[in-house]
Amino acid sequence: MVIKLNSIEQFEQTIQDHDKVFVIKHSLTCPISLNAYDQFNNFLYERDMDGYYLTVQEARELSNYIAEKTGIKHESPQVFYFVDQQVAWHDSHNHITVSSLSAAEE
Repeated sequence: MVIKLNSIEQFEQTIQDHDKVFVIKHSLTCPISLNAYDQFNNFLYERDMDGYYLTVQEARELSNYIAEKTGIKHESPQVFYFVDQQVAWHDSHNHITVSSLSAAEE
């Protein structure tokens, strides 16, 4: 299941509560982002796991916060794999696929 993040507090709680977590930044207006979001959903479904997303248009403050916290330049779409609250892997655009997400998790 994909769970929406709306606030910095919700994001921080999520990465504190989970040893490992995937988060995707999604744009409502970008076709590449729609494809990446579909790949993300398919990956989660195949793994029977939860993942988290934010829409950059609705959660700009959170999107900027993640860029600042991680030191990774904002892109959209963009996915992060947090392990113990640190970014273990990230990628963007057409590189967000079921296979790349699977490889990151392994």
